[in-house]
Amino acid sequence: MPESGPSTPGHIPTEPPRTAPPAPAPAPAARRAGLLVTLVLGGLTALPPLSMDMYLPALPEVTRALHAPAATVQLTLTACLAGMALGQLVVGPMSDRFGRRRPLLVGMLVYVAATAVCALAPGPELLIAFRLLQGLAGAAGIVIARAVVRDLYDGVEMARFFSTLMLISGAAPIIAPLIGGQILRVTDWRGVFHALTVVGVLLTLVVWKWLGETLPPARRHGGGVGEALRTMRGLLADRVFSGYMLAGGLAFAALFAYISASPFVVQEIYGASPQTFSLLFGVNSVGLVAVGQINGKLLVGRVSLDKVLGFGLAVITLAAGALLLMTSGALGEVGLLPVAAGLFVLMSAMGLAMPNTNAQALMRTPHAAGSASALLGTSSFLVGAVASPLVGIAGEATAVPMAVVQLVCALGAVACFLGLCRPWQPREQGEQGEQREQGGQPRRG
Repeated sequence: MPESGPSTPGHIPTEPPRTAPPAPAPAPAARRAGLLVTLVLGGLTALPPLSMDMYLPALPEVTRALHAPAATVQLTLTACLAGMALGQLVVGPMSDRFGRRRPLLVGMLVYVAATAVCALAPGPELLIAFRLLQGLAGAAGIVIARAVVRDLYDGVEMARFFSTLMLISGAAPIIAPLIGGQILRVTDWRGVFHALTVVGVLLTLVVWKWLGETLPPARRHGGGVGEALRTMRGLLADRVFSGYMLAGGLAFAALFAYISASPFVVQEIYGASPQTFSLLFGVNSVGLVAVGQINGKLLVGRVSLDKVLGFGLAVITLAAGALLLMTSGALGEVGLLPVAAGLFVLMSAMGLAMPNTNAQALMRTPHAAGSASALLGTSSFLVGAVASPLVGIAGEATAVPMAVVQLVCALGAVACFLGLCRPWQPREQGEQGEQREQGGQPRRG
């Protein structure tokens, strides 16, 4: 996207001539600004794993403290996830109309208030209700962070930036359960929500101070709900976009089946402590972050994004199949270590699947980044919300439902990728995105 610069009146700047001298290196202030924006966007994408994973070690304690069955307590996860899914459908189109900054700040303020109320909930019903509101408000950070990336970057640079965000946001799943486990040493599960409230306040202040507007008024949509719905309908009519959206959503559901079930699998079935569970969860998150960096630093720009994505989905499917064999007893009595290894492989392969489905889908939607980001996030969180209660359908004494849900979701992701995206076929729309894989450049909004 050409940048405006000094020119004669009425002259439209064009691509500089080949003999033009190379542009000077960016000033240190510009580099600092870019780093700050990256850290802020990373913080926004880290908010969902923080909201989920700091709370995970406390799930067994919540069942005892609120005298509620495990299935009911797991609904507190489902409610937050469903809220994040539905909230993105509202916030995404709003950000296309009003810009990125104002909807984000409003969402962050509501998130802080809802999280504070969760810490005071006297029973599971109120906790579920305000976890839903927490998710609805927290959706602003997820959807707008993706839209900001689309405002600023294109092609291979966008895929690399998503991998960079995974490095930042991936630290949250590593440290969040560890923090949650340590909080439980000194206080009860309510202390987890007190800590999340503080995190929300700090992130809101950072967004207010350092994240500027990236969508100029000239690129905003002036329509209302009707135009937003027409835009989304047009996006869903794009077979390839829908294929990437569904493949990414089902892969995320396999991941969330692990997130929802692992506290009970590791602690109740295999007898590990909350601190051991937190350590294993952190190790798995290290695998996801490391593979995400391999994707962004080594593979993107050298290997087709579709090839990398296909390999990642294949590994997820194989890992889910192995977990089903181990948890069902088909391989005999299996301890915690082999199961943990299977979960590590599955989690690590997400570092190939998630950034590339987002990048490939958003490459096709420069005209409606907010709405496209909303659909991507909503599909992922809705499918994850459905998967969450299914993993506990047979009670707390077996991990088979978790493995079954993961395998079904992985097979569904592969089917959507092959059947709808058809990566072996040339594409009439999105050819520019394919060409940019060979040398996309950042766009400055």
